[in-house]
Amino acid sequence: MGVDCSVPAARLQETSRKVRPMLDPRLAARIDETVAREDAALRKLALDIHQHPELRYEEHRAAAWISEFLKSRGFEVEANLGGLATAFRARAGKAGGPRIAVLAEYDALAGMGHACGHNLIAAGAVGAFVAAASVAKEAGGEVVLIGTPAEEGGGGKVRLIAAGAFEGLDAAMMFHPFDRDVLAHPALASLWLSFAFLGQPAHAAAAPHAGHSALTACMDTFRLIDGQRVHFRDGVRVHGYIQDGGQAVNIIPERSQCEFSVRAADTAELARVRAIVERCARAAAMASDVEVRITLREGYRDLRNNMELARAFGAELASLGRVARERDPRVGAGSTDMGDVSHVVPCIHPYLAVVDEGAAQIHDHGFVAASGSERGLSTAMLAARAMARTTALLLGDASLLGRVRDEWLGP
Repeated sequence: MGVDCSVPAARLQETSRKVRPMLDPRLAARIDETVAREDAALRKLALDIHQHPELRYEEHRAAAWISEFLKSRGFEVEANLGGLATAFRARAGKAGGPRIAVLAEYDALAGMGHACGHNLIAAGAVGAFVAAASVAKEAGGEVVLIGTPAEEGGGGKVRLIAAGAFEGLDAAMMFHPFDRDVLAHPALASLWLSFAFLGQPAHAAAAPHAGHSALTACMDTFRLIDGQRVHFRDGVRVHGYIQDGGQAVNIIPERSQCEFSVRAADTAELARVRAIVERCARAAAMASDVEVRITLREGYRDLRNNMELARAFGAELASLGRVARERDPRVGAGSTDMGDVSHVVPCIHPYLAVVDEGAAQIHDHGFVAASGSERGLSTAMLAARAMARTTALLLGDASLLGRVRDEWLGP
């Protein structure tokens, strides 16, 4: 049965007013003026990144363009953050107060370019930082821009966490382009498993009985996993592909390899499903009398949306004329290394539409065009204003920041 999650805009705006701490109108005006002044330059930055897509950990031009933008406006940029060549950090404001981070992503997808809109994420984050920097001292704290490479399977934020880049922060935020506006959407915990099967070759026609097929074991792994799906909890996603299917049609395959992505709502269920998937591969190998070698590649943790912070952002967004659903259970979930960040500091990862609902989805060709469209660019500028305003609120409102922290710490 479908769920009607539509909420009248007037009611959402009324709710937003009830929970919204008041941002000094002077600070809000300066934030808006800063984004408006930088509008053309930020749009150019987004389009430059869009037209020159770079894969994970290879985003040298994108990182350089963002750094040059910041330096030209008087900000110091710390390059090679955490030992990563395409990561960076900039800071502004009053030391000793709260520290709020805005995160930029700018890597692309292999063969598809910016089908996830990371060029818009980058421009929105830079705009938010510059705008929040214009009021940070008066608001009473520090805003930090962190350039985070390799979200698309490379785990840049995970490596930056390990390097200490998120220590001392009170909150972090970013926005993500989508086909609808949602303040708090889940992201799944994830990992990758690679199975290399090693068998015994033989002539497929003259002596098939002498061979042990690595490919048969590989295909049986898929069949066994499919048979286990009835035991997966809602939200679990397991999908794979064959990387090596054999050497020639007249040879019993000596080797075969496949890779699976495993996702679940939390790390406990992820561990349970991982064990099932590995058991299927071992059973398939045993059935064909071949060897299997298992390689784990760690993925991302589930995303802990901070609802106090999400609602504050939503109220600012509403004040700018755009009302977002708090959640939308009709939409499936993927994975992001922002999930890992949310386990070390309170976070939000709201989604904002750059296409009509259902017109295109992230990671498809239609979204590439949307990421370079006028609607996409305008949404990035709106996100910049909303994130900068939310940052200023957090810096200046100890009560709000305390509620954000208390929710993150839990009971």
